[in-house]
Amino acid sequence: MKRPDIDDYFLKIAAVVAERSTCRRHHVGAVAVRNKHILATGYNGAPSGLKDCLELGCLRDELNIPSGERHEICRGIHAEQNAIIQASLHGISLEGSTIYATHTPCNLCAKMLVNARIKRFVSYGKYDDNSFASLFREAGIEVDIRKRPSSRISYLD
Repeated sequence: MKRPDIDDYFLKIAAVVAERSTCRRHHVGAVAVRNKHILATGYNGAPSGLKDCLELGCLRDELNIPSGERHEICRGIHAEQNAIIQASLHGISLEGSTIYATHTPCNLCAKMLVNARIKRFVSYGKYDDNSFASLFREAGIEVDIRKRPSSRISYLD
């Protein structure tokens, strides 16, 4: 049994967080971490307490809108946005943190993460919007795109 390195550990946690997604297109999870401690998590889905796309259907699918376009008409909030919101609701700064996410961010999430002053972004999946790369480069945010970690959970009984 091989112990996962710290990045694979938090990426696996992001993948488990993504299981809570209510999006019909992509399940995305994000985990904000500083000093090897989880600060906040988020997954993509409708605003808290409101009907979600599993119940209502997907307007983007109905209108044939490609992934990565017209975010403003989507009912869902992105995983990174939800992690930022959860941190703020609990009075937690994300400054200097690392975001582990199942997908790279859209342009809007990237701008929010720049303003949250994260220092690093780690992912294994690609979203259909690559504009985050130039924003992160300009802001000095380190990006690490890794191989997807094994979905196998190893433990001793």
